[in-house]
Amino acid sequence: MYQLCYASCSTSDNDKLLEDLRNILKEARDFNVDHEIRGVLYFADQYFFQCLEGKKEALDILIEKLKKDTRHKGFTLFEYKPVNKSHFVDWSMKYVRRNSVIQQYMRDQGFELFRPKLLQPHQVEELITLLVDIKD
Repeated sequence: MYQLCYASCSTSDNDKLLEDLRNILKEARDFNVDHEIRGVLYFADQYFFQCLEGKKEALDILIEKLKKDTRHKGFTLFEYKPVNKSHFVDWSMKYVRRNSVIQQYMRDQGFELFRPKLLQPHQVEELITLLVDIKD
């Protein structure tokens, strides 16, 4: 099993943002169920952070699909690595809304807003752990 995490910036204006988020989540859940991918999506301050786990072949297909999606730009791929166990066994796609725990974590890292592209690898790992632990 492999894990990939990425960050990107929304291209949706405020009028279309909620509709785009709903569509992204539906498409992600459908694709992930069909391809045995599990993960989490966080969105705040116009930025997406997503971490996904599954078979490398399925994740490779998904990366190409994500790169072509016009609802976001500035696709930044963090480490793409093998993992021994899944962090997301219960979710085809967990969605975490803007959250005070994540906001505080970003402030503790020196960022006033959610800017996942600026995180270092160890900070990405810490963010994943926080997202897994948040109960919706």
